[in-house]
Amino acid sequence: MAGRQREEMQEVTLLGDQGVKYPMTYTPEMLESFDNKHPYRDYFVKFNCPEFTSLCPITGQPDFATIYISYIPDIKMVESKSLKLYLFSFRNHGDFHEDCVNIIMNDLIKLMDPKYIEVWGKFTPRGGISIDPYCNYGKPGTKYETMAEHRLLNHDLYPEKVDNR
Repeated sequence: MAGRQREEMQEVTLLGDQGVKYPMTYTPEMLESFDNKHPYRDYFVKFNCPEFTSLCPITGQPDFATIYISYIPDIKMVESKSLKLYLFSFRNHGDFHEDCVNIIMNDLIKLMDPKYIEVWGKFTPRGGISIDPYCNYGKPGTKYETMAEHRLLNHDLYPEKVDNR
């Protein structure tokens, strides 16, 4: 990596580290960010995390999901390896599905202060029912706040088929 690029990425410590330890408990401090090189342009960054697991807070049984994260960055962006390790830290964390997606969104807002973000959990059925919570946020007082309201009000107008899980 060139000298200037290395200086710009000093806050990213996990990328390329072969000795990273996987967290066994919820670890939001694991999240890392780096500077957005294009803050003047609106664009989406999307992550699909098909191997998310957490625990039911009542039974302790595992819950499995695909977590979809989409955001429009402002000044900071989330580093993907830290996001992967952070999501892994939910493996032994007991919370309801709705809480998990809101916690993830809140932690990412705290880390990046994005213009817009949405988190959607598509949990596999357990006991004959699936739960697919969706939450979003737009920076208050901006067009992104209006965008968040519009996307929430129009979310899931075209429900997917059961065979997409």
